[in-house]
Amino acid sequence: MDINNKHIAITGPTAGIGRSAALTLAGKGAVLTLLCRNLEKGAALSREIVAAGGAEPSVVQIDMASLASVRAASETCLSQGRPIDILLNNAGLMNTSRKTTVDGYEETLAVNHFAPFLLTGLLLPALAEAPSARIVNVASAAHAFVRGMNFDDMQAEKNYKAFREYGRSKLANILFTRTLAQRLEGQPITVNALHPGAVATSLGQQNDGFLKNIAPAIMKIFFRSPDKGAETSVYLCTSDDVADTSGEYFANCKRVRPRPWARDDAAAAKLWAYTEDCTGFTYPI
Repeated sequence: MDINNKHIAITGPTAGIGRSAALTLAGKGAVLTLLCRNLEKGAALSREIVAAGGAEPSVVQIDMASLASVRAASETCLSQGRPIDILLNNAGLMNTSRKTTVDGYEETLAVNHFAPFLLTGLLLPALAEAPSARIVNVASAAHAFVRGMNFDDMQAEKNYKAFREYGRSKLANILFTRTLAQRLEGQPITVNALHPGAVATSLGQQNDGFLKNIAPAIMKIFFRSPDKGAETSVYLCTSDDVADTSGEYFANCKRVRPRPWARDDAAAAKLWAYTEDCTGFTYPI
């Protein structure tokens, strides 16, 4: 797929695999909308892209931990009056202790699942205006940390474990992808999820203790670089091989089979209904 002059919206573009993906996609001629929490970092990335010969991106502020901010950012994107050819839902976080958002939800699930669910739904009109569009969701093999969504304690109020909550949010990404693909069937919009690999990124840097002080050093030694981690994201955004593929899960630029609980349509439907209720947004499809 030639992405020259294609409009790509990307969340979490200023660090890690998001930054690598943004630079690569801009280098291929795409026109980016950078959805950033930190506008200064977004502006710096925009200048870097322009200095490298890319088209000047739009920089839109978004706080993925606020449903109101997601809605405002979506309105700004739609007000551009330009179709969105590709939406790359890349942003994510992992917390070592339970935190809640301004909306009162457990932050890991809210940022990693509620926000992209709402953002994608709100941007569907712009995606539908493109001749063909792609939605790419950065999930993770961390969905193996759990054995299901554990609907009895979705907000981790009874018991919080960092890796479990992160894994559950990544499972939610895959189940969301599965249901959305089914709902989009027959439309020229595909949606796929991916595992970027164990990547040395800034994930967890908002925490104190181990994740902030020790993990980065370990990551640099044993984990792949952000550039390597972004390869599958870029592949799903650009490859002709996946032009007609939807509802699948990829790793190392290949379609792979996620764990059985990530292929559970009943759980996916239950999660969808729960998420619509929590976000106050009903999908138009």
